[in-house]
Amino acid sequence: MDSQTAEDGTQPPKTSAAKPSAKAKPTAAATQDHEHSDLPRNPGIALDLDWALSLEANTSAIERRCASLPGRRSVKKDYQAAWLLKAISLIDLTTLSGDDTEARVRRLCAKARQPVRADILSALGIDGITTGAVCVYHDMIPAAVRALHGTHIPVAAVSTGFPAGLSPFHLRVEEIRESVRAGAKEIDIVISRRHVLSGDWQALYDEMKAFREACGDAHVKAILATGELGTLRNVARASMICMMAGADFIKTSTGKESVNATLPVSLVMIRAIREYYERTGFHVGYKPAGGISKAKDALVYLSLMKEELGNRWLQPDLFRFGASSLLGDIERQLEHHVTGAYSAGYRHPMA
Repeated sequence: MDSQTAEDGTQPPKTSAAKPSAKAKPTAAATQDHEHSDLPRNPGIALDLDWALSLEANTSAIERRCASLPGRRSVKKDYQAAWLLKAISLIDLTTLSGDDTEARVRRLCAKARQPVRADILSALGIDGITTGAVCVYHDMIPAAVRALHGTHIPVAAVSTGFPAGLSPFHLRVEEIRESVRAGAKEIDIVISRRHVLSGDWQALYDEMKAFREACGDAHVKAILATGELGTLRNVARASMICMMAGADFIKTSTGKESVNATLPVSLVMIRAIREYYERTGFHVGYKPAGGISKAKDALVYLSLMKEELGNRWLQPDLFRFGASSLLGDIERQLEHHVTGAYSAGYRHPMA
């Protein structure tokens, strides 16, 4: 994350994707979830403050790198359709509203099982595609589990006093346990931002480790709320500390902050993941969340992941989008690919 790392002069590989043939079927990799991952979980390591505090971020170099992505890494026609189908398989289809009901969650789960209209998939020669997960509040877990019964789609639950993370610590730990008992296979926790802002890295490590232990076999995504951490250097260090404590994923945002996922923040977090993998051999996933609502934005994030981490990080066990409206725009783009015309948004309802 220093200036040499952020702008090292190397030429990244060209983005490519396989064309969907007339009879193409999604591969196992296109629909796998963490339960089918061939990778060992990140068990965490002992806190290494010398390593974590050595991380820096060259903001101007990071911003230049990110500014070059949208125009330099575009895909068109059949290749774009293939990338958009891949993006669908990586979406955590989410509803986190105060007026959520079981009926809404059931409709959302139906959309997760059939994310694209059947006529569009038939024209593309594709079947069997689903979203990566469905993400809900704790009270909605049983309804989601019932609605997804018989599928590979996991239920993810936000936890630990989401979104602020300021409830008593013992209640946050117990909330995780309750969600796991209710059937959640993934837990999205929020860190205490004050630990980062005050430089109390030991407290952040201990908190994250306790959350990881409370999750048991459920995978844990650590939400950093990057828009509230102040600097990219803090983002880099918080990312590394959470991975040291055993996070399976690191995630940008709750979606409730004023600033959510951005490309500069993503680059910093992705390079922290790469450094952790090179040092320890353990894969950690990445989840940008909040503010990603357009298909073209999803393509940019996919190209960034491919260039920085490689194809293995383009599978659902290592990459997710935290989004809901994104799926609707992707479906519109796929219909345009098939018919040559854009349709109204109401033809692609979320639920």
